[in-house]
Amino acid sequence: MERLDKFLCDSGAGTRSQVKLLLKEGRVTVDGKTEKDNGRKIDPRIQRICLDSEPLRPVGRVVVMLNKPAGYVTATEDPADRTVMELLPRELRGLDLKPVGRLDKATEGLLLFTNDGDLLHRLISPRKEVQKLYYARHEGTAGQEDVAAFAAGLTLRDGTVCLPAVLKPLGPGESLITVCEGKYHQVRRMMASRGMYVQYLERRQEGELTLGTLPRGQVRVLTDEELAALDR
Repeated sequence: MERLDKFLCDSGAGTRSQVKLLLKEGRVTVDGKTEKDNGRKIDPRIQRICLDSEPLRPVGRVVVMLNKPAGYVTATEDPADRTVMELLPRELRGLDLKPVGRLDKATEGLLLFTNDGDLLHRLISPRKEVQKLYYARHEGTAGQEDVAAFAAGLTLRDGTVCLPAVLKPLGPGESLITVCEGKYHQVRRMMASRGMYVQYLERRQEGELTLGTLPRGQVRVLTDEELAALDR
């Protein structure tokens, strides 16, 4: 048995607030009878739940990858800025998807969304050590002392302690950075602590997932094989 409102959200009927309105408007039926109680217990295996006379089925776990462009904040809503939610196709917006972690407004690249709360927390937890690979263009050139400092774990100017990370210089003004946590503006602040101020930042990989050929600003749903890799 589960709550009706949860089933409706899981079926793609809308967000919690949208589902509440659907119920209030009398657009939901259970076994042919209008139901307005969002907390009603139902068993979707044996009961027929419909929205506007169309039967609903739970969509299950969904994980979506976005190649985030600059200019969007990572939030479900924001009074002043465009959010990454606006980049999701309309058919995905009613699945109660949440961003996994955060990319700042200027940072581009790989950003995941999911309706699976357990998976979300597992991916963002530093204890799980899910590696995230970034490409940076920056002032100066990274040297071996910088590489060693990243590997030892940096302490930032405000006292924030960062876990050991991997800095791979690519040449003058270019580096790859791999971290396994997601503190506020972490990569930019880590680089700045070594005098290398970031001018452009792109996340290219999270765990085993890469952007591949996904165009900037576009999304795709992860395959079963990719979902299995996330669970390992």
